[in-house]
Amino acid sequence: MLVLLAGIFVVHIATVIMLFVSTIANVWMVGSSSLGSASSSGLWLLCNKTCERLPVSGRDETSLKAVQAFMILSIIFSVIALVMFIVQLFTLEKGKRFYITGAIMLVCWMCILIGVSIYTARFTGKMPLSTSPHHGYCFILAWICFCFSFIIGILYLVLRKK
Repeated sequence: MLVLLAGIFVVHIATVIMLFVSTIANVWMVGSSSLGSASSSGLWLLCNKTCERLPVSGRDETSLKAVQAFMILSIIFSVIALVMFIVQLFTLEKGKRFYITGAIMLVCWMCILIGVSIYTARFTGKMPLSTSPHHGYCFILAWICFCFSFIIGILYLVLRKK
């Protein structure tokens, strides 16, 4: 049981780190600029040789702010779930389940789902001054975090402290 708890804890920490990286780094879309150099865009900046504020149209600005907000919320909920896991680990009686931790992690999962889905629907293939744009590693990390947070959330709900 200790090995299972340690494994879940390690995967949870890895999920938090990957969420930080995917939200902060600016490699959600990658493409080649008209000058031949690689360019990338994320949730915050458009980077060619230098990074500048991401230019979005007025119609897409609210969508981008929603993606930013949901990704930040997912980080917050994931960290809260990690803290709650540690608290419940030492305060729960034997045989009890980690309901609160699991519920918070599933809220994190839902935030990732909403944020990445909005980004997929509104910004896939849209990259200013770029040819042949494709998804970058941050976008892929966000979907991996989506899977991990769902699995961890379900495991917390099912897991009993023995």
